[in-house]
Amino acid sequence: MDDVGKLLKEKAVLTLWPETGAVLGLCRGATYAAAQRGDIKTIRLGRLLRVPTAWLRAKLDLKD
Repeated sequence: MDDVGKLLKEKAVLTLWPETGAVLGLCRGATYAAAQRGDIKTIRLGRLLRVPTAWLRAKLDLKD
């Protein structure tokens, strides 16, 4: 979990796949399906979907 904590502290946003999927333990299809359902909060930067690390830390109940 140290690598995940470090990743979440160093970046403001993560890629939907593979970074967020790996943190949540989801395969590619499940990650995109969860994002489409709204289970994973995403922001759109042009054509790219990104996941705010602040949201992910809160979702995983990680303290700073």
